[in-house]
Amino acid sequence: MSRGLSSRDRSPKSSMAASIGRWHHAFLVLLSWLLAAPQSLGLNTGDSLNDDLLLPYSGIRTRLPRDCRPVRNGTRPHESWPPPATVRPNPGPIVRHFVSYFPDSRNGSHRAVSGHLTVAVSPLHSFSVLEPGGPGGCAARRLVTVEETARVAGCIVAQNGGFFRMDTGECLGNVVSNGDQVSSSGGLQNAQFGIRQDGTLVTGYLSDEEVLDTKNPFVQLVSGVVWLLRDGRIYINESEETECDKTQETGSFSKFVNVISARTAVGHDREGRLVMFQADGQTQQRGINLWEMARFLMEHGVVNAINLDGGGSATFVVNGTLANYPSDHCKDDNMWRCPRRISTVVCVHEPRCNPPDCNGHGTCVQGICHCTGDFWGGDDCSILDCGPSNCSLNGLCTETGCLCDAGWTGNTCSQACANGSFGVSCAQKCQCQNGAACDPVHGTCTCPPGFQGDTCAEVCPLGWYGPSCQHTCTCESSCPCDPKTGSCNLTSTVRDILSQVGQCLAPSMVPKRNEEHLYFTKTAWLSLTLALALLLFFSAAANVTFVLGSRASRRRLDGEYAYHPLQEMNGELHSLEKEQQGDPPSVLRTQNNEKWPFVLEIQFCLWIFPGRAGVEETLLRQKMRTI
Repeated sequence: MSRGLSSRDRSPKSSMAASIGRWHHAFLVLLSWLLAAPQSLGLNTGDSLNDDLLLPYSGIRTRLPRDCRPVRNGTRPHESWPPPATVRPNPGPIVRHFVSYFPDSRNGSHRAVSGHLTVAVSPLHSFSVLEPGGPGGCAARRLVTVEETARVAGCIVAQNGGFFRMDTGECLGNVVSNGDQVSSSGGLQNAQFGIRQDGTLVTGYLSDEEVLDTKNPFVQLVSGVVWLLRDGRIYINESEETECDKTQETGSFSKFVNVISARTAVGHDREGRLVMFQADGQTQQRGINLWEMARFLMEHGVVNAINLDGGGSATFVVNGTLANYPSDHCKDDNMWRCPRRISTVVCVHEPRCNPPDCNGHGTCVQGICHCTGDFWGGDDCSILDCGPSNCSLNGLCTETGCLCDAGWTGNTCSQACANGSFGVSCAQKCQCQNGAACDPVHGTCTCPPGFQGDTCAEVCPLGWYGPSCQHTCTCESSCPCDPKTGSCNLTSTVRDILSQVGQCLAPSMVPKRNEEHLYFTKTAWLSLTLALALLLFFSAAANVTFVLGSRASRRRLDGEYAYHPLQEMNGELHSLEKEQQGDPPSVLRTQNNEKWPFVLEIQFCLWIFPGRAGVEETLLRQKMRTI
C-alpha cells in the first residue's frame, strides 16, 4: 500500500477520482458542521446506538493459552525516551486538521481521510489520562462522552483513550491517572503508553513489577492494542505475536488490523513531544487501517506510538466541543451521528505542576513550580537545598537554613565548637582541667598524661602514670614514679608529690567564712590516717627498743665496765665527761674489752624521736653516773 497523499501531492491518475474526492471532502465538512451546530447552540446531541463496533478480538479464542499468561516480574520489551527540554514559557498544544488521500484497493482510486494531529511540547506537565467523568470513574464503571470528561478536567484537546467492556463499562488494561493506578491488567500483555515521574516517556509492554515501580513511578499510563511504531519502524507483526486476546470479545485480530475505520493513537516524536492522532471513518466504509495509520505517523516524525480504541469510540474534542465526525448513529434519529459514551480519555491541558500545589512550598506558573523561601528547591519544591556544602554533612537542612549537629556552628555548620564550649549551638562550657582536650560534641575530657577523672582533676595514684593512668611504674623497690612520664627520678617525684599534698591540704588549713564545719576530702582523710598509722608504728617500735635496751643494761651492771665519755649533746659536756676527755668517746667496753654500740643506738633513737631528747639524755646521764 502506498502512503496517504495530501491534496497538494496527489497525482492526477483520474479526474473522476479527483472529483469524487473533492465532493467527498465537501460532504464531510458539511456533516461536521451540521453535527457541531447543535452543540454550539447548547442542544443535547443524544445518545449513540453503538453500532460501529471495531473490536480487536473475537469471542472464540484462536490464540494459544500461553499468549495470555500474566507476566508478573522481569522486564518486557519497551522503549524509554527522555523528556524534552523545558521551554519557558510553555506554549500550548499545536492542533492540525488534515485531509489526506489513501489508495483504495477496492476501486483503484484514492479515498479521502480527515482527522487531527495534536502536538504537546511538555507531556509531563500538560498531558493526563482521565477516568470517565472524573476521579473514581473506573471503579464506578461509568461510561460518559469525551466532552463531559474534558469539560470537568479543563482539557484544551481531548480524545478517547483505552479499551473498555461495552456491556459492563469496565476499564481494561493498566490505567494510571495523575499518579493513581485505577485499573490493572493483571500482567496481561497489551501495548501501553505512559509517563514516569521524571518525565520519561515509556511505550511498549510492561510486567506488573515495572508498572508498580516506586523509584520512578508512572504518573500517567494507558493501555491500547497493537504497538504501531517502535523506535521509528512499524511493529505491527511483532505485536500480533505478543499481545493477549482477552482485551476484547468480538472481531478477529487480522480484521481489526486491516479493516478501514475511524482510528486514534498516542505516541511521541524524536524530540520527546507528545503526539495524539485521530482519523474519522466508519468500519469497512471509510477511514484507515493500522498499517496506513502507522505509516502516516512515521512520515510525520513519530517514533513510538500505540493504537487506542477506534470505530464509534473515536472522538475528538477541542475546548469542550466535539470537533470530529463520529460514526455511531443517534438513538432517537439515525439520520444524525452522536458521540459514544466511552471510558478513559487522553487530555492535553494547560501546563500543570505535579503536584498542583508544589507540595505547599511554591506557586505553579505555566507548569513550573516557583518555590518560596530561600531553601526549597526541585521541580516540585520538595527538596531542601542549603547550598553546595549541604550543611557540610554536619547538620540538617531546614526551611530556615542549616540546623547544626552538636559540636558544630556557622551558617554551613563547618566550624567546630571552640574556646572550651560544646553541645548544640556550642552553648555549654567544658569543665576540663590541667590542659585536657574537650570533645566539642559531648563535652567529655581527654586527659593528658598523669591525670584522670571526668574533668581530669585527679593526679594518677602512686605507682601509676601515663594517659588515663593506665601504666604501672617499673621503678626499683616499688618506688613511685613520675605520674606523667613514668620517670623514676625520685627527687622530682617526691617534690611533685609534696607539692600536690600541699595543694590538697592548703585549702583545708585556711578557715572559710560563713561555714560552720570543715570537711576533708576522702583523699585527705586517707593520707592523714596513713601518716598517723606510720607514726604510731615507729613510736611503738622505738619504745619497745628502748625498754629492751634498758633491761639489757641492768643485767650488765654486775660486770666490769670501762667508762667512756659520750659525745657532746645539746652543746655542753657533763662534768664527769670533762674530767675524762682523754679517753676514747665513741664506744663503751665490757669486761672482756668488747665494743658495745650503745651510744649509737641512743643517738639513733634521739634522732628518730627528737621530742623526747631531753628526757632520754637525763636518764642516760644518770645511768652513766651509776656505772
